[in-house]
Amino acid sequence: MRRPTLLTLVASASLLSACIVEAPGGSSPNERRQAVVAQVPPLSVRNGANFEDKVELVGATVQPGRLAPGEVARVTAFFKVLKPLEDDYMVFVHIEDAEGRMERLNADHKPAGGLYPTTQWKVGETVKDEFNIALPAGAPARAINLWVGFWEPRTDARLQLKNPDAVRNDGRNRILLVQVPVAQQ
Repeated sequence: MRRPTLLTLVASASLLSACIVEAPGGSSPNERRQAVVAQVPPLSVRNGANFEDKVELVGATVQPGRLAPGEVARVTAFFKVLKPLEDDYMVFVHIEDAEGRMERLNADHKPAGGLYPTTQWKVGETVKDEFNIALPAGAPARAINLWVGFWEPRTDARLQLKNPDAVRNDGRNRILLVQVPVAQQ
């Protein structure tokens, strides 16, 4: 007898009237080790944004440092934990054309690939958060802006920026992490 696959289970569950709720979980010690760095590597972008005296955005690397339409870049952001977080925040990422000629793209995600929720972060740790951004083929941008911040989906609240005069931001708790040039084809 064939065992049901995850896809079969999800498809079967969707036919039921029950609500699927993500089970509470925790990171294993190994997952935590993968998400935390002892030392921040050389960064292509330094930042210093302070979110409610709880988290500091140390900086990030973007590889490659220039995108062409249809390509993908890997972003690695580093967050220093200053105080415990009571809620599980998502990292929101808004990808916008620097000149406003294309629709905004969202790359919102759970930090550390979902392996290490913010309520488990320990004071003094530096958490590594990696994610990809993709520029659609035919995108008219000459450069894209990557805006980041922390967002709690249940309440739709963002962590508030404490040092707006020290970092580039839009006044809505979005930090301009980096502007990535786009190669014209």
